[in-house]
Amino acid sequence: QLHEGHRARLKKRFLTEGLDNFDEVHVLELLLFYAVPRIDTKPLARSLLDRFGSLALVLEATEEELMTVPGVGENIATFLPLITAAGRYYRRQKADRQGILDSLEKYGDYLLNMFYGKRNEAVYLLCLDSKFKVLCCREVGEGDANCVNVPIRKAVEIALSTNATMVIMAHNHPSGIALPSREDIDTTERLAKALGAMDIILADHVVVADDDYISMVQSRCYDPRQFSRLL
Repeated sequence: QLHEGHRARLKKRFLTEGLDNFDEVHVLELLLFYAVPRIDTKPLARSLLDRFGSLALVLEATEEELMTVPGVGENIATFLPLITAAGRYYRRQKADRQGILDSLEKYGDYLLNMFYGKRNEAVYLLCLDSKFKVLCCREVGEGDANCVNVPIRKAVEIALSTNATMVIMAHNHPSGIALPSREDIDTTERLAKALGAMDIILADHVVVADDDYISMVQSRCYDPRQFSRLL
């Protein structure tokens, strides 16, 4: 009865104040209410924070990592990663309303949303028409491998299937340094040649790290004019 009262008070506090004045233990405790009913979730919240170091790292943990914490079952190990994934889904849908991505600021910010909560390196392909309208944005690879392993054929097939006029490639550096590597530049040029043969422009390659990004065109690591007869 006492614990049920605590749950009700914490939920009411959130509905009244939002989360701004919560500490991370109470935020995680509140989230766990929806995965494990009828138990005191504060000890488990503390155990998770002790194991991973912060709420952000708890929410970015994999199912396998979460299951190493005593008291974490399948419900929690599924629910906590779902929060970050749902946040990424929300940000992507919100970005889709922008429609026309005709500047680095617009497509850079759009692509930043694709990597929200991503711990592994991922590669996305943003396909645009001649008026810079978004046709699609699809993940073409994810894992610990670097950008050199991007499936060029798959990327070209996606661009062709959407009738894209131009494409912007993006990948992240989970290390936190948004500087293109030699392998990144080589992969960009390989993809640009393959797309150019189909009269599709690889307009840029954006490298993301945390909440920052670098344009390979702006940083003069890549010049699309060298690979397209349309420019």
